[in-house]
Order: sequence, then C-alpha cells, then structure tokens
Amino acid sequence: MASKTPQSRARRSLAWLTAILVGLGIILGIGIATNNSNGVPLLALDLEGGTQMVLSPETSTGEAVTSDQMSQAVEIIRQRVDGSGVSEAEINTQGDNNVVVSMPGSPDEQTRQLIQASANMEFRSVITSGPFTAVPEEERTDVSDVPEPDAEPEHGSDPNWITPELYEEFQSTDCTASDANQIRENLPADEAIVACDFDTGSKYILGPLEISGDQIDSADHGMSQTPTGVSASSWVVNIAFEDEGAESFREVTQRLTGMNPPQNQFAILLDGQIVSAPASQAVITDGRAQISGDFNEESAAQLAEQLEYGALPISFEVESEQQISATLGQDQLFWGLVAGLIGLGLVAIYQFFQYRALGLVTLSSIVIMGLLTYLSIVLLGWSDNYRLSLAGIAGIIVSIGLTADSFIVYFERIKDEMRNGRPIESAVNYGWDRAKRTITVSKLVNVLAAVVLYFVAVGNVRGFAFTLGLTSIADLIVVFLFTHPVMKLLATTKFFAGGHPMSGMDPSLLGQKPLYQGAGRVREFRPDDAVAPKRGKKNTRSSKEAQKRQTIAERRAAERAEVLQTTTSSDQKPAREDS
Repeated sequence: MASKTPQSRARRSLAWLTAILVGLGIILGIGIATNNSNGVPLLALDLEGGTQMVLSPETSTGEAVTSDQMSQAVEIIRQRVDGSGVSEAEINTQGDNNVVVSMPGSPDEQTRQLIQASANMEFRSVITSGPFTAVPEEERTDVSDVPEPDAEPEHGSDPNWITPELYEEFQSTDCTASDANQIRENLPADEAIVACDFDTGSKYILGPLEISGDQIDSADHGMSQTPTGVSASSWVVNIAFEDEGAESFREVTQRLTGMNPPQNQFAILLDGQIVSAPASQAVITDGRAQISGDFNEESAAQLAEQLEYGALPISFEVESEQQISATLGQDQLFWGLVAGLIGLGLVAIYQFFQYRALGLVTLSSIVIMGLLTYLSIVLLGWSDNYRLSLAGIAGIIVSIGLTADSFIVYFERIKDEMRNGRPIESAVNYGWDRAKRTITVSKLVNVLAAVVLYFVAVGNVRGFAFTLGLTSIADLIVVFLFTHPVMKLLATTKFFAGGHPMSGMDPSLLGQKPLYQGAGRVREFRPDDAVAPKRGKKNTRSSKEAQKRQTIAERRAAERAEVLQTTTSSDQKPAREDS
C-alpha cells in the first residue's frame, strides 16, 4: 500500500494532471487521424472570413412585415443557426426590410434552408408514448406482429394511425442521439409522426396536424389566478386563438378531456420539435387556453415567445450572397498574439524579480494552463464547432494576469507563515490551507461573471466570456494539481529548504530568521531585533521589510524598547571629570 505522505500525495496529483493532458492529447490525435480535426482551433468570422447573406422577408398573407415581426424573425434565425452547430455567427437587421446573416466558412444547403424557411408551429394529439431511448433489438415487437389498421382513423387520437412501419420507427428512435433535436421540415400534415419531448424525457407517436401556428392570435405569460381573481404563486402561459383556431381547439379539447393518459395530451411543435405537451383538463370554448406546469418565469416566457412564432409565418428570400474576408485580418491576430506574449513576459519578469526561482513555478503553471486551454478549444471546435474570435483571444490574455494573482496569493501566504517562524515545508502546507479558499472563491467569481456575460450577450462578447470562464476553470485545475504539489516537493529540497538567496525563500528577505534554526536551536526574540539590524545593504532591506510587516502593537513595543535602550545607554555613560 502506497505511503500517504505529503510527497506521495503531491506525486499522485501530478500523475492525475499528466493523465488529463495525455487523455486530451490522445483524443485530439484520434481526431487528426480520422480527419475530423487539423489540430488547430477553428477561427471565427472576424479572423477567418466567411459568407454573408442578405435576406428579404415575405409573408404568406402578402402583408408588410412590422418591426416587431422582424425582431422575432431575427431571433428565429439566430436560434436556427446556433442549433445547427454554427458558432460566432452575426445576425442583424438592415433597415426595416432586410436581415443580414454573416457566418464563418461556407454554410451547407441544409443551413441555407433552415435560414430561409418560415417558423412552422403545429398542434398534434398524442396517441401513445414510449421510452426515450431506442428499444433494444431483441426486445422489439416484430413488425409482422403489428396488424395493419382495420379502419380509417376517426380523429387525431385514433390508434388506427399507427402502421407497422411507423411503429418500427417508434421503437428504433433514440431521442438521446446527437442529431435527435435537429429542426425537422416538411412533416406530413395528414399522417402520424414520431417526436421527442426533451423537457420531460418522453417519446410520442403523434396524430396528424390539427391546428396550425398561424391560427394563434396572441400568447403571453403571467401568474395563475384563482377563481376569485387572486394571483397564485405559479407561472402559466396564456394562448388566444383566432376564430377558426378557437373552433378547432374546442373540438380537440372536447375529445381529449376525460381520455386516459397519454391520450389526453396534445403536443405543440415548433420546427418539428416538441416545445410542450400539456394535458387537456377542460373543454375550451372561447379560444383562450392556459398552459400550466412546472414553469418558472424564464421557462414560461420562453414558451410564450415560441408560441408567438406560430403567428409569424415569415419566410426569407436570399437577395444576395457573397464571400467576405476576415473583418480584422491576420495583422490584428498577429498583434493580438504579440500583446499576449508581452503580457506573459511582463508577468514572468515580475515573478522572477519578486520570487526568484519560484518564478519558474509560476511560468510553468501558466504554460500548462495555456496547454490545457488550447487542447480544450481545439476539441470543442471538433465536437461542437466552437470558433475562436479575437474577443476570445482577449479573454485568454486577460486570464494570464488573473492566473498570476493565484500564485501571488499562494506565495505571499507561504511567506507570511515563514515570518511567523515556520520552516518552509510547514509554511507551504499552512499557507496552502489559507490560500486555497481565497483562490477558489476568486476563480468561482470569475466563472460566475463569465456565465452571466455569456448568456446575456451576443456575438463576439460571448466568445470573450467563454474563454474567460474556460481559463478560470483551467487555472483552478493547474493550481490544485500542479502548483501546490510542486511546491510541496520543492519544499523538501536543500535549495529551497535551506533558504538559498535565489530560491525566493531567503529568510533575510522576509524580515526575520525562521524560528527553528536547526540542530535543536531556536531563534530568540529580542526587542532590538526589529530596530537595530546589522549594517549592510542586505540587512537594511531586511529591516525595512520587517518594519513594514509589523502590526501597530509590535511597532509601539519596538518604539518603547528603543526609548528604553536609549535612556539606559545615556544613564550608563561615564560622567566627565572636571579638570
């Protein structure tokens, strides 16, 4: 059984860090070998260039598009582009009549169709439900055992919609697959379909289209109310249908109310994906429905906004499409990297000046943090199409200074413990106990700020927030698995434990000698130690450092000791004899 000494634990931490880096390197190597990655980060629009499409909106009714509709249309396109895996895209309005979509690289035909298509909202009845994952082949019902429908379906909830082929699709559909939540176009309106509900983890067979989204008049969210009009504590979504939609909805709720689950549910789909599947609890005769459930304000607002999309039958025509060059170019990228290297150099110079050889620990930690961040960004580009923008590079550069803060806090805690008389090995352990909470809280605040900035911002600002949060997490990993373990091992070496002048732990630079002098000798405290240091440049600097580190009580005690020493000296001076 391995010894659980501080040194063995330090080596185990370093082994874990090595395993993480090697594992990420192996995964990247597999990506390169399979031509899924070229080993470098994907670049965003501002650094690589891409495609710019100018779109003009068209409505199915021929009416002019309002500014509110244009804003909602831009949001639809943004969600579709983000959902297709394209990151760092820029989507803006151009005047009141056009939408400009700029994205890195060249979009494929599927992405173009998603951008141009109108929002497609549907209401379909639930026929049956099943497991979220695919049924194992050995447990599936044989298609030949599924009877063909013996009659024409009478309504949208009729099981006669289920054919053997549809049931086979239902059994084999895996809603946990990576492509399961992609937008689905051109769903047959007069046939049953299979769909996944990602909010509840359910899989359904849905009947044909019964109400279309363009029959929604309005949708909003708010607090539920009791029959007496008093506001309750739960959030709900309110829908109002126009005349034709109100009549269709009355017929649907009249059929579903009282049926057994899940046939009492109707699914609301946006672009082929279920956004909600509520149960009908009463017959709605006035076209005003209320969806209740486990909502908070954010989720209720999101569903209400999605329902509004159903009243927005806007499609887009591509007016023009052109390839655009990088908006910043290679010069800006070059000078951005130069700025980062200058910042790293200044940090290194300061660390070597302040901490001597410990600066090597700082520099090594920053290099490892940079390697961990680089591997993560490259792998995210492979798996999630993440693209690095100049704002993202700025986030990495800023993190260099934030990372140096961690080491300064740690090293100063160690020096404080040595000033209190602890030998370096003990000072490292006690200093870490005091520093790790400060470092952890500081990095968690950085991560929290990055998360908030990422979700409230759009465009390149999100790239800055992402890399800032990523490097903060990498910094925590490096400090815990590299910096502290290395310090524990260095504290056992003669160079550092002996207080070599170049180690950064020279006792003369700390303002006092360690309490334990070795060989059973202990430093004796004398009041004049703080006020009467030995002469010499090195000891003068040591005395000044000690005086700056004194508390008010220590400073006053030293002043009283100095006065007492001066008085005693004057009293002991021999009197001059008169001639």
